Amino acid sequence: MIFSVNSTLSSLRAHAVKLAVSANNIANWGTEGFKKSRALLEEGPGGGVEVHIDRVDTPGPIIQEIEDNQYVAKEMSNVDLGEEIPQTMLTQRGYESTLTMVKVSDEMLGSLLDILA
Repeated sequence: MIFSVNSTLSSLRAHAVKLAVSANNIANWGTEGFKKSRALLEEGPGGGVEVHIDRVDTPGPIIQEIEDNQYVAKEMSNVDLGEEIPQTMLTQRGYESTLTMVKVSDEMLGSLLDILA
């Protein structure tokens, strides 16, 4: 029972980290030169969940701005909101389903204690 709770809690932490990475990407989508990050969830030792964060170095779009009466090329962020928003929604659903697993485990443990008492 405790083993399943530990792996479920590691999943909650992993989803929270993944959501924080997506939030950081979304917050910086308009920042010049910002490179997005990706949080990948993998099975860890003992059935837990580990998070690996990688930076994505693909170039962002180049825009031309006028500075001192000259055109200057600037690279913008490589964050694509059309990709980030759906990923955020999927991560939220994963977090919610894992939280439901914690609630069910709590109810099962409560029922077990009621039977034993």
